[in-house]
Amino acid sequence: MEILSSTPLATIQDLGRFDHYVDGVGRSGAMDGLALSLGNALLGNERNAAALEIPLLPFALRFEEDLDIAVTGADCEATLDGVVLPPDWALSVEAGQVLTLTAMREGCRAYLCVAGGFDVPLVLGSRSTQMREGFGGHEGRMLKKGDRLKALGGSVGLPHGGLGAAPAQSALAFGAADHVAVRVLPGAEYDRFTAEAHRVFWEADWQVTPQSNRNGYRCQGPALAMRDTSELRSHGVVPGVIQVPMGGRPIIQLADAATMGGYPKIGTVIEADHWRLAQTRPGRSLRFVEVDFATARAAQAELEGFIAEVGAMAARQRGAAREWQQ
Repeated sequence: MEILSSTPLATIQDLGRFDHYVDGVGRSGAMDGLALSLGNALLGNERNAAALEIPLLPFALRFEEDLDIAVTGADCEATLDGVVLPPDWALSVEAGQVLTLTAMREGCRAYLCVAGGFDVPLVLGSRSTQMREGFGGHEGRMLKKGDRLKALGGSVGLPHGGLGAAPAQSALAFGAADHVAVRVLPGAEYDRFTAEAHRVFWEADWQVTPQSNRNGYRCQGPALAMRDTSELRSHGVVPGVIQVPMGGRPIIQLADAATMGGYPKIGTVIEADHWRLAQTRPGRSLRFVEVDFATARAAQAELEGFIAEVGAMAARQRGAAREWQQ
């Protein structure tokens, strides 16, 4: 396939690198791992198959071979040769057809999964683009107009017309419509903040600022004060950690976060809600909801169950389509 648009920040991502923090190499990987997993489940791919992450629109590409694909993630206007596609949908495309993504109605990252995943080299066990270090994905960089990509597969036996999944926003609904709610475990330095900071942290609406990206989300709101302002040594951080720098406004570490940092940690967004962060646009309001470890595990089990349910449904429909074609 050939990239037809000059959309910035589009990259190849899988679920990321998890075994190289000791080497100073961060996770990278899809910001919305749920959307990537659902697209791969619809196609019968391995869950970690590499996909295309598209955070800004419009975006367009032309297929040069027949292929089965899935478009998931943000609710955007997806068309194939001008024909509108349903959200979270897998379908067969033919050589010469053009896929165009425009007008995100909800969310801010779309994903294009292809049969077998994208054919890019494994680097340190992952195909994800590590943009800061310049390796992985397609030549270690964001995609540009004229780039050509290949899929590792072709046809997976989709039913005529395709198949889809229920939107994650409804299947895993949480919080109110006027803000994005994410569940948070208190962090290692939680007790070093004042009682007033605790109250504000849980009750305030935190606005995601335009200075947010794959490294982290900066939140605008009341300043959070500490009881003890003694300096901390740098320590390991992972995606989801909420740090509070000297200004008192939280920063949520995300997929491209560094592996070390010295700011105090007031909390950590649970893994099951990272996809909600990934689809939160700058300007939207966030609410932090305190939970315990048991609730975090239950939320992850619910998410895993949803992915498994979509995978089983898609496998049944692909199997029925193959039988019908015979």
